[in-house]
Amino acid sequence: MGATVFVQPLDLVKNRMQLSGAGAKGREYRTSLHALGSILRHEGLRGIYTGLSAGLLRQATYTTTRLGIYSVLLERFGGADGTPPPFLAKAAMGMTAGAAGAFVGTPAEVALIRMTADGRLPPGERRGYHNVFDALVRMAREEGVFTLWRGCIPTMARAVVVNAAQLASYSQSKQFLLDSGHFRDDILCHFCASMISGLVTTAASMPVDIVKTRIQNMRTIDGKPEYRNGLDVLLKVVRYEGFFSLWKGFTPYYARLGPHTVLTFIFLEQMNKWYQRLFLSA
Repeated sequence: MGATVFVQPLDLVKNRMQLSGAGAKGREYRTSLHALGSILRHEGLRGIYTGLSAGLLRQATYTTTRLGIYSVLLERFGGADGTPPPFLAKAAMGMTAGAAGAFVGTPAEVALIRMTADGRLPPGERRGYHNVFDALVRMAREEGVFTLWRGCIPTMARAVVVNAAQLASYSQSKQFLLDSGHFRDDILCHFCASMISGLVTTAASMPVDIVKTRIQNMRTIDGKPEYRNGLDVLLKVVRYEGFFSLWKGFTPYYARLGPHTVLTFIFLEQMNKWYQRLFLSA
């Protein structure tokens, strides 16, 4: 949640870029900087923090669950002498933790996508959620409780890819850096491992992320949803917007994911040290 406070504007830009050109329309934004400038010009400084409450709830549910499960699995399946599990085992643990966290966090994710997308719509078409709790209540009341888990499958698929890449590559990168003899287990090591992890995660997860974003923001037109399923999203994006549009918003995605990964793991490592010092050593 601490990391999200810093990167929420980048998440907003990433979501707007992924929705730009949806429905075979022309692209609303040429580049990430154009999107950021347009948001600031039309929605003001507060506009770039739209959806912050949903972003914080998402972290409180999704990230807490995934990091908690991953840490437990890492300790459970590690060696008796403290040696970490092999790489493939780390990847499997990351995927398991990510899928569980994604299921728990999907309602907040749907609210986040809709709240960050609202400003791009004409005033008459905006949903106008006041905060994440207003969004959740209104979605359940107006569209049914199951709408809160709309896009659950692509959200879980994205989480499997993200966590396999992020958590496993972070652990592996950190282990590699320490084994090189040039790093100690300190903030510099955590920073470098996090940046490597963020790059791997960005490249691997963007096509799945755009599927999740489009499905969770879609409307029902004349009783028919805009997309039938995740495959339909992929095919329409490629057909109408081009193959490389699957990586649309790469810059803000990595600009968000890199610092978010760095800040998350730095906060996590520092809090782990304080926890061990204050409670486990007592």
